[in-house]
Amino acid sequence: MNEAKRPSIQVAVTMRKERLTGAAARWLDWRWKLHDVVVDEGGFGDVPRLLHQGEDGAHWLFPAMMVQLYRDDAEGYYLNATTAQPCWFVMWRMEEELGLADELIAVPQVVSLSYHDAGRWLDSQETVEQLPCPPDVAQWIAQFSQDNFVAEPKKRKRPESFKRLEDRFGNPVSISAGPKFGGGDGA
Repeated sequence: MNEAKRPSIQVAVTMRKERLTGAAARWLDWRWKLHDVVVDEGGFGDVPRLLHQGEDGAHWLFPAMMVQLYRDDAEGYYLNATTAQPCWFVMWRMEEELGLADELIAVPQVVSLSYHDAGRWLDSQETVEQLPCPPDVAQWIAQFSQDNFVAEPKKRKRPESFKRLEDRFGNPVSISAGPKFGGGDGA
């Protein structure tokens, strides 16, 4: 783990193409899934490559992906580190990988350890999957969030009874306990 200017680690992502069975196979023959994320210590090279291909599917390796930690996202790392199982979040897209394959393949775009990143990607309709991260990586983000995350003090919530009443158009409404106008018993 590089602690130089910005804390970062390099990872390798493996994507898996698998044959569909059952009712889903009526529409699609194959689907892509995130298979694994491992710390890449440089032994995988820096070029994506096919690891395995057979009748059951394929495995592609995407090495040399950088995961960096940013101080302004310390809350996102804190939220991940304090769950029962901290995770890698991988955003991927179907692409032609520059002539590596004759078909579209699932190509990881970004790997993060922040809940906020994953939420933004999901909000923008991207494909995001997660896998548990190893304990040493979980400890790393826990330490980073402990050093950099400052929780905002909770603001006192005003009781509902003190809020101004408004109609559905946002205009103020007044309630009176006085007599009703325009009608009644005719007395």
